[in-house]
Amino acid sequence: MIVEVFKTNVNEVEPSEILIRQLLDHFPESRINFDLEDCDKILRVEAKAIISKKIIEVLNANGYSCEVLL
Repeated sequence: MIVEVFKTNVNEVEPSEILIRQLLDHFPESRINFDLEDCDKILRVEAKAIISKKIIEVLNANGYSCEVLL
């Protein structure tokens, strides 16, 4: 499994749950979660294959910023 971590500006539980459902539509075999307590509002995606560009597109389409955390 590959793990990718993203910095976001998602700061509430309800939108994070909606985003997780949308991301699971694109990556059904993955494990996805947010750490909203972290200062970077971390989005963590664990999957066999991760397309960072698609994850960023989904969040951007919902009005959120998202970038790969290096």
